[in-house]
Amino acid sequence: MLEARRPPDGDDSRFEQIVGESPALESVLAQAQRVAPTDSTVLIQGETGTGKEVIARAIHQLSPRCGRAFVKVNCAAIPLDLLESELFGHEKGAFTGAIMQKVGRFELAHRGTLFLDEVGDLPPGLQPKLLRVLQEQEFERLGSTQTQHVDVRLVAATNRHLTEMVKRGEFRIDLYYRLNVFPIVMPPLRSRRDDIPALVTHFVDKFSRKMGRRIHHLPADTMAALRSYDWPGNIRELQNVIERAVILANDGVLPNLVPKTGADALVVASRPSDGSGSPAPAPMTLRDTERTLILRTLESVGWVIGGSNGAAARLGVNRTTLINKMKRLGISKPGREETLAASDRQP
Repeated sequence: MLEARRPPDGDDSRFEQIVGESPALESVLAQAQRVAPTDSTVLIQGETGTGKEVIARAIHQLSPRCGRAFVKVNCAAIPLDLLESELFGHEKGAFTGAIMQKVGRFELAHRGTLFLDEVGDLPPGLQPKLLRVLQEQEFERLGSTQTQHVDVRLVAATNRHLTEMVKRGEFRIDLYYRLNVFPIVMPPLRSRRDDIPALVTHFVDKFSRKMGRRIHHLPADTMAALRSYDWPGNIRELQNVIERAVILANDGVLPNLVPKTGADALVVASRPSDGSGSPAPAPMTLRDTERTLILRTLESVGWVIGGSNGAAARLGVNRTTLINKMKRLGISKPGREETLAASDRQP
């Protein structure tokens, strides 16, 4: 969720969309520039919403492959039983429903860059096949004995701790070392607070133009609140807050919609009385608020978690993050205890 900016030396315009000049961001951009001209595999690590895909695209644009395809695969968004076909393709009749030949993402990325997002969600059965194609640049489509040779530069990203997954036996150690050739760690927004004013200005301008609204004043206390908040959702969360603020702005003044901070027991302000003499609703804890928001979102999308139209995308969080929150909050579809597991497999 970075939006890039031209580096200080000004000798390359492909960073002109990234906003920010903090030392933490400058370090990431310097690493991206250093590794981009090579064909080395890059592993981008960081929290959700820190801009891993933007850096991956910047690496591609700065590389000799910039005129070729940049192909993205979100390993967490594709059902496990279809992921192998998505990556490597299949022949007609390879399995039930395979009515024609399909070219996989590795072939589509030939001579270009393949971006494997959420690589930590790659199932154990596919990990050796990914290792082989990284080492040998060859594979077979499902249902075929003919070896396909490709020239692909791989950039992977994850918000999971792969070293811990290796210790638990959930991720192959040899694949981890093959991916971790050139690691780049994305800084969370709380580590680059000096970039927040520029990001806020950028998003206010973006959404005010998009909505045809004029925002001419950003109060000092609102900016102070924006800078002091820890932003657990990082730039994606900041973007969503600014979009809501632009929608709710009155008289061109940006309101302060920074989320309340604190433990689950912290009370969030409730709506006042409606004037009829009825008491205001009982205060809600952050846990209650979060549970209500997730439930309403799940109901609005028919309890589909993954995919571009699923609840995770609408809430601006990773699919696995949402699943963990649902488990922690005891959320499941009424009358069907198995819903959570079933929803996890939806595209």
